[in-house]
Amino acid sequence: MHSSDPLAAAQSAAPSLLTARRDFLKSSSALALGGMALSFPNVLRGQPNGSKLKIGLVGCGGRGTGAAADALGSDSNSELHAVADVFSAQADGAINALSNQFKDRINVPAERRFVGMDGFQALLASEVDVVLLATPPGFRPGHLAAAVEAGKHIFCEKPMAVDPVGVRSVMESVRKSKEKGLNLVAGFCWRYCRSRQEFFKAIHDGAIGDITSYYATYYTGPVKPMASSNARKAEWSDVEWQVRNWYNFSWLGGDGYVEQCIHSVDKVAWAFRDQPPISCVATGGRQSPAEGGNIFDHMTAVYEYPGQVFATVGQRQIPNCFNENADYLQGTKGSAQLARGVSIRGEKTMRFREDDDAMYAQEHRDLFAAIRAGTPLNDGERMASSTLLGVMARVAAYTGQKITWEQILNSKEDLAPEETLTWDAAFTPTSTPVPGVYKFV
Repeated sequence: MHSSDPLAAAQSAAPSLLTARRDFLKSSSALALGGMALSFPNVLRGQPNGSKLKIGLVGCGGRGTGAAADALGSDSNSELHAVADVFSAQADGAINALSNQFKDRINVPAERRFVGMDGFQALLASEVDVVLLATPPGFRPGHLAAAVEAGKHIFCEKPMAVDPVGVRSVMESVRKSKEKGLNLVAGFCWRYCRSRQEFFKAIHDGAIGDITSYYATYYTGPVKPMASSNARKAEWSDVEWQVRNWYNFSWLGGDGYVEQCIHSVDKVAWAFRDQPPISCVATGGRQSPAEGGNIFDHMTAVYEYPGQVFATVGQRQIPNCFNENADYLQGTKGSAQLARGVSIRGEKTMRFREDDDAMYAQEHRDLFAAIRAGTPLNDGERMASSTLLGVMARVAAYTGQKITWEQILNSKEDLAPEETLTWDAAFTPTSTPVPGVYKFV
C-alpha cells in the first residue's frame, strides 16, 4: 500500500533497523581520546540576542568552510569555537580562511582543533551550541545521531545518507531531535531561496493546474574527478586514499545522483508536496574511463506518482557534453520552468526574481533566528524523504529493477564496508555495479 508518511511507514515497517549507522570511530590519526570522559552539555533553548552562540564545524573542506562563513555571517554574535576533520591541513586551512573574513570571531586554539575520524566526538563534548555537519555523506548518519544525542542545534549538509540503512538512522535521529526541541536545518538550499519559495507556492496554489509531468536536468562535467593512482603516497592506506577521493566511492558519496543531483530530486519532491512516489525505474552506467572509484557518470530516473504522473530526472557528469541544470513542469492549465529564468505560463504569466546566492546565507539566518526565538525549526522529515528519493533512483539504476517506495523503505542495502573501519585499514571497494547483475537487498 502506498504510504504518504515515509517516517511513519519506516517506523512501522522496519523498527529493528531504525538504529544508528555504523560508527567509524577508531583511528590511528593524531587525536587519541583514550580515557577521556565525554560529557555533552545541554544547549540553552531560546537564547537571548545577547548570548554568544558557539559554532562547531565537522568537516573542514570547501563545503564546510563555506557553511561556516555563511553561519558566522548570519549572526554577528556568534563565533567559530571548534573544528574537526580527518586531515589537520584542512582544519588549519579552514581556520586561516575564515580568520581573514571574521578576524575577531575565530576562537579555535590548538586544543579545539580535533583531528581524526573520532574528532567529532571531542568537538561535541566541547561547549559548542551549533554543529555544522559537512563531512562526506557516508559519515553523516553517525554524526547526526551523535549530535542529536549531545543536544546540539544542527545544520546538516545534503545528502543525509548514502543508503536505506543510513536514511532510517537519520529518520530516528529526526524523531529524537523533535523530542528534544532541537533545531535541525538541512542543506537543501533551494528550500531557502525566496524566489523558489514563491514559485512552488504558486504551483501548489494551482497556477498551472494539476502537475502532469516534471522533467529535471543536472548535466555537468565531473565534479571531483578521481585522482590518478600515481598521486597516491606509499604511506596512505586504502581507507585514507578513498576518503581523499570520497566522491568517487559510493560508500562515501552515494554516487553523483545522490550527492549532487539530489538538489534536483529535492525540487521534484517539493513540487509533489513531499509525498513519495509509487515506484522508480532508472538507467545508468559508466561511459568515461575512471582509474579506481565505483560510481556511475550518468543516470536517468523516472518516478511514478499517483494518477500515472511521471517525473524524470537526468544526471550526467561527463566532460565536453551539453550542460544544464533546469526544471520543466507541465500542468493541466499551463507550464512552468526553472531554466534561463523562473517563470509560469498559466491563466496568467508570472516571473520571479532570481536570488540564488542569497539562499546559502538564508538557511543559516533562519537557523540562528529559530535558536534565539526558542521556536524550533526542523527540516528533518523532508530531508530524510528527499535523500531516500535519491537513493531509490540509484538503487534502481544499479540493479536495473523497478523499485517501489515500500521496497526502498525496507531495503537492507548498507554500503559501509565493515563493522569497524580503522584509518589504516586495507579495504577494496566493490566494482562498478552492472545492471541486471547487481542485486537488490
